[in-house]
Amino acid sequence: MGFQPVKFYQTGTFTVGNRLLAPDERSLQSGETRSNSINSGHRACQGCGEALGARYAIDAAMAESNNQLIAANATGCLEVFSTPYPESSWQVPWIHSLFGNAAAVATGIAAAMKVKGRPEVRVVAQGGDGGTTDIGFGCLSGMFERNDDVLYICYDNEGYMNTGVQRSSATPPAARTATTMPVGPEPGNVFGQGKNVPEIAMAHGIPYVATATVADLRDLEYKVRKAMKMHGARYIHIFVPCPLGWGTASHDTIRMARLAKESGMFPVFEAEHGEVTGVLKIRHKVEVEEYLKPQKRFAHLFGKNAHPETVARMQAIADRNIRKYGLLNVHGIDATTDDETCHARFPHLNPLPEGEEANESLREFHVNEGDN
Repeated sequence: MGFQPVKFYQTGTFTVGNRLLAPDERSLQSGETRSNSINSGHRACQGCGEALGARYAIDAAMAESNNQLIAANATGCLEVFSTPYPESSWQVPWIHSLFGNAAAVATGIAAAMKVKGRPEVRVVAQGGDGGTTDIGFGCLSGMFERNDDVLYICYDNEGYMNTGVQRSSATPPAARTATTMPVGPEPGNVFGQGKNVPEIAMAHGIPYVATATVADLRDLEYKVRKAMKMHGARYIHIFVPCPLGWGTASHDTIRMARLAKESGMFPVFEAEHGEVTGVLKIRHKVEVEEYLKPQKRFAHLFGKNAHPETVARMQAIADRNIRKYGLLNVHGIDATTDDETCHARFPHLNPLPEGEEANESLREFHVNEGDN
């Protein structure tokens, strides 16, 4: 029987914007040069954000390393749905670690490659938020402290989804899980607990830390490729909605990731050696309520026995993220922002009038820009 080359009919979306780009700049869904590191046939749920994030992240890492890549994978959803024994969807050298030691296993692989004189072989460790922020946190911190030459990627779906949707230290406040039920005066997950691992990684002073979402795959690919150009410990935290655990429609995965970013609940930024070097600005600010309502894990905050005070606390968290990382661009500037802050952040608006006239001028600018 003769062989014939595979034909790639769909090389991008059919949107007008994509067609207007040069062929080498278009967003590709398939192509002859794509490694397809995690291939079809896996058992992820419909609309799984983690499967999408892993495909684009590892393909980007493969492209940047000239296909010289080894991956260590913690136990979790990604490992379970991609490698049910004796099958595997991975087309890269792939090692299944324990739940909590993916960072340590990856460190060992990197050390072995160094001893063997194979500096061209790069190493990626990956896991979910449970295996990263909880069970594997000690090994991860050790990897950071030693500055081991490993890129660690966390796929954050905000809970232990593989084992029945239990709370992790990445689960947001007020969320319903199997271990944080919506009962009592403050239903759902408690406020004031959990870990912000990207900030903890920054505190270690490692060469590169970044966050990304599956709503902007170009940004995700850029950050992975940038990280692969560097050496030493690097960490990328990818926001991957889970339709099953969140109670959202499977077709809303990208929308939920975008709302998390546009509301300020998930700041998207990058940092080098402990200092933020860039942020992905909010393009169209939305209220946190718009992000929470489509998710059944927050259904107890709305309806007959609503908890508006809890929603207000969630909004305060988002607002704090926006201020802390400077997520609003000039089009989203708050009319109550003080003059000195505006002067520093938006010099092209200067000179500004003083006093009430300044506030009115800024308010007028905000309204006019918002109309555009």
